[in-house]
Amino acid sequence: MLPEKFIQRINNQLYIDASALLKALEEPSPVSIRINPVKWKRKPVNSTAVSWSKNGYYLEKRPSYTGDPLFHSGCYYPQEASGMFLEHAIIQSGLSLENVRVLDLCGAPGGKSTLISDMIGGQSFLVANEVIRPRASILAETVTKWGHGNTLVTGNDPSSFGKLPGYFDLIFVDAPCSGEGMFRSAIAVNEWSVSNASHCADRQKRILMDIWPALKENGVLIYSTCTFNPAENEENIRWLISRQEAECIKIDISAFREITEIDYEGITGYGFHPDKIKGEGFFISAIRKTERHEKNSIKVRRKDELKPGKNDLAIAERWTDFPNDRLLKWGEEMIAAPCSVHEYSTLYQNLRIVKPGTRIFNLKKNDYLPAHELALSDHLKNEAFPYVEISLKEALAYLRRDSFALPEAATGWKIVRYNGVNLGFINNIGKRVNNYFPVEWRIRMNIHGSGTENLINWEMVK
Repeated sequence: MLPEKFIQRINNQLYIDASALLKALEEPSPVSIRINPVKWKRKPVNSTAVSWSKNGYYLEKRPSYTGDPLFHSGCYYPQEASGMFLEHAIIQSGLSLENVRVLDLCGAPGGKSTLISDMIGGQSFLVANEVIRPRASILAETVTKWGHGNTLVTGNDPSSFGKLPGYFDLIFVDAPCSGEGMFRSAIAVNEWSVSNASHCADRQKRILMDIWPALKENGVLIYSTCTFNPAENEENIRWLISRQEAECIKIDISAFREITEIDYEGITGYGFHPDKIKGEGFFISAIRKTERHEKNSIKVRRKDELKPGKNDLAIAERWTDFPNDRLLKWGEEMIAAPCSVHEYSTLYQNLRIVKPGTRIFNLKKNDYLPAHELALSDHLKNEAFPYVEISLKEALAYLRRDSFALPEAATGWKIVRYNGVNLGFINNIGKRVNNYFPVEWRIRMNIHGSGTENLINWEMVK
């Protein structure tokens, strides 16, 4: 049962067909994924493309993500289709994505962060932020598996970014909201109340005001929620623009007739209503900052403290193709930052960094131990380590950190692969394999049968 107060409001809400929407919210949620275009050149069999996303696909049924090694290797991510519209919104904003700094303020669990990572390439970088610590760890895991190397993960309150005035070209705020767009889930329904929706609207205002100084002049802020509530959507955008020098950006949706354009006192937003679109409820709006920015000094840590030694650089160059100006040493760890070391120093001085970049190795008793992140990275050189192709059964044993042996493989450090995609490192010592898959990421659920029953079937992209 949906909340009575919610039903009363949408019955009188502009742009919504209340009876059709209520009926749609009783239906099962569509299932969709987004492909990692660098790692995986295939698409699901019998799938349908998400029209506003280059790499998004609807599936016929929900597969087993946990039991699929391709998910753990970062070949795809289960992402809600409506949220993939961020891709079109960024393209339509008119912002060049060459050499830009991007902030995803509320990044967990990581679907939209990895989408942005796909779009900006290797010359730009993304700060993916999540203030709640357990969720920040999930975000870091998602970013690591995706493997692009252009993303830094931080764990800060929005107010912390005020220390970086005029720093970001693009800020994306997928704001915490009352969750009405997710009402196909009983959890979302049970958490809803009028007072909570009002609290969300107030918190969103604080977030927008806190983050606004960090946006460059002519920079773009994209705001989204997963609710239908005008007080959390178009009214909040109107409120922001009434207090700041900014303008709303119109997004061309002529190719997507199912999306609802919302006009409110000069504000344009875009509503995704489940009775019209194949996805969950969603709202998005784009704003350009027009006010002039005074140049402010930003505290910077001395970058010399992070400088690697010659041997460290030689190993990093042998194993990866990261530029030297992005390599830094942190304790016994060698890390490739998503930006120059000087840029990283600026961020380190002002933010709490959860994931500084791509960990390449850990130096232990003069041995260079390759990091798990390296195996998943796009920047790993193909000839750096030998590979061992393993079966699904062996891959699941690896991901569970079960004991298994590869008696026919040569001894030493190897990367294990499934379907030609890297899963991680092992050290084969003959009678057994030392498994270096991260303990905290291991599969804990039991997988019955052959393991293939609920996996996605794939075909080559034409």
